[in-house]
Amino acid sequence: MRHERLSKLISGLILGGIFFSQTVCSQPIATDKNDQEQSVKKTQKTKKESDSTFRLGEVEVKTVKTGRLSTKDVFTSVDVVGKSLIQNQNVNYVWELFNRIPGALLTNFNQGNTNGKFSFRGFNGEGEINAVKLLIDGIPSNTNDGNMPFLDALFPLNIESIETVRGTNDPRYGLHNIAGNANITTTMGGTYAKGRVNHGSFNTTDIQAGAGYEKNGFMQNYFIGYRTTDGYRAHSDMNKFSVSGKWFYAPDDANFQVGASVRHYTNHAQEPGYLTLEESRTRPFSTNAFNSTDGGRRTMNQYSAHIDIDLRHDLSWSTKAYYNDYDDSRFVKFSANVSQQNRVTQEQQYGLLSTFTYRPVVPFLRDFAVETGVDIQFQENKSKRFLTDQRVRTSQTRDQRFDFNIFGAYIQTMLKPFDSLKIVPAYRVDTIDGHLTNNLNGQRYSINDYDFIHQPKISVVYTPIEGYSFYGNWGRTFQVGVGADSYLIPPRIANLGPSLNHGWEAGIKLNPVSWFEGRIATWEQTASNEARRILNSANNDAENIGRTRRRGVDFQVNITPIDPLTMWLTYTWQDSKIVQAGSGLDITQGKEIDHIPNHMGSGGIDYKITPDLLFNLWANYQNNYFIERTNTAGRFGGFIVGNLGLSYQVTKRINVEFQIRNINDARYEYVWWDGAQSLHSPAAGRSFYGGVVLSF
Repeated sequence: MRHERLSKLISGLILGGIFFSQTVCSQPIATDKNDQEQSVKKTQKTKKESDSTFRLGEVEVKTVKTGRLSTKDVFTSVDVVGKSLIQNQNVNYVWELFNRIPGALLTNFNQGNTNGKFSFRGFNGEGEINAVKLLIDGIPSNTNDGNMPFLDALFPLNIESIETVRGTNDPRYGLHNIAGNANITTTMGGTYAKGRVNHGSFNTTDIQAGAGYEKNGFMQNYFIGYRTTDGYRAHSDMNKFSVSGKWFYAPDDANFQVGASVRHYTNHAQEPGYLTLEESRTRPFSTNAFNSTDGGRRTMNQYSAHIDIDLRHDLSWSTKAYYNDYDDSRFVKFSANVSQQNRVTQEQQYGLLSTFTYRPVVPFLRDFAVETGVDIQFQENKSKRFLTDQRVRTSQTRDQRFDFNIFGAYIQTMLKPFDSLKIVPAYRVDTIDGHLTNNLNGQRYSINDYDFIHQPKISVVYTPIEGYSFYGNWGRTFQVGVGADSYLIPPRIANLGPSLNHGWEAGIKLNPVSWFEGRIATWEQTASNEARRILNSANNDAENIGRTRRRGVDFQVNITPIDPLTMWLTYTWQDSKIVQAGSGLDITQGKEIDHIPNHMGSGGIDYKITPDLLFNLWANYQNNYFIERTNTAGRFGGFIVGNLGLSYQVTKRINVEFQIRNINDARYEYVWWDGAQSLHSPAAGRSFYGGVVLSF
């Protein structure tokens, strides 16, 4: 039955594509060059004020009349942070850079390769529900469970921008796009050579180097990064290495671009483990004797091929094919009275994303566009767990091999009935296939029959006065089981439906004068039968926590009162509750979801003291959160952490920099509940870093 539906979907997409191509080719096309130029100029004139996107730092904005609809056409809380606020940062892992993203929650495990992650829209970063679709240069980069380890392979010096889309109305992605998505863009094009060397607290050394060469339409970009540190806590040594290359060809006199990208990453890291409440207060930098062999090795590879073609002046085609390889082996012991585990995860993902974008000249609809897209991903996954004693395996508790394949398609239309109004209706559908084999008992199980997962969406932006854009959206996203929870494994024999998330947002973006930009929005997102991974389950299971509701208000402002000075401030209030508890979980009815603070904020100033001397001061804030869903074990995790940076341009090619992280030496931590006690992972205290940046 499932294969019949899949065949119908693929056949429908093929027939639809044929019909779409024939329809396009039969349409009369305006060829008046002057009309088209005027249309381009009008787009450029209104572009700044007619979207809901908020930009921080140096961001390159391109105006195009061909190619895919861009993220600015998703009228929701879209944020773009440019390279000027990224490439000078001193961080162990790239997820830490999301402290500049409004509304982003950072979860700092500080446990070797399992170090941390970001999340937003009232979802936590525990790994139970991973609600953000991650893309690197447009390539899907989540693991099967929705986690984002591929972020670790990136280094700040090679990142051009970080772009996040919060909400349920973006039709371009399906799997893991529950609360939105994030795309990291790395350097492409140009002729340059650059390098950065930093050293600082905890015996940290960071070396990054990149080079590019562009001539006659051929672009080559290379990058290598290495970072080693002893860590703030004992038994926290880390050594990570990454190398990547890009090769693209886009001749000036042609209407196409083709290219390929390769990235390799490896990391060996120790884990300091978790401390009791008393230990975390008296010796936060310590580890436990029983954690002395915890840690692991992680290796990742990403390969992709890209092609973009303007088939005609109003019709473009874009396709990306990719292969992701993930191999992780972790040894971990959470407390003295449990066994050490060896957790082995191996994943291989093969995928394709392809879109057609048609932009005919329709005078009464102005910037009219129709876009259709398909994406396919095949996963071959292995999940194994062993009980170990100081890294010596004593028994095996899990040996699963499972295929997980997802097929999706969408269509969206840009309608502009008059200059001040844009409407983007969209529709997406996904379906899933696969099997799981339990090698411990030889049994094979089929995937849940999720049927077709339908996701209608709509976005609107209205700009009655230049500089004042009112926007709103509504959409449906979905969550399906991950790991073994996706499959029909007894005693469960009935198919589970997907958890459907419905969300809306209403907001206003203000840009009345060139030196002021602000945005305020209110939002809500509800889920039907939300499933949560049971993180320490031997069978890789999940549980239904019930119907949930998340809502909040986001505020952000960016002010440049004088040319050398920029000030920014963000604040988020959010509330996440279980409004209808799952079966047998009545005690959680009406309670807050764990590990989600109600208040978060950030702010700072960037000031050019002289043309060559730049001063940065910024801070992040969140209040305490409940550490479990009955809300009876206390609240932890709040902090206010400040950071300072100085950068001096010695010569045209040499820049020196200095940073103080956690300048106020705040005590903050990640805390979780093991069923009997709170376990704590303290974050680093005040630390100092200095370095040199060379560019040629």
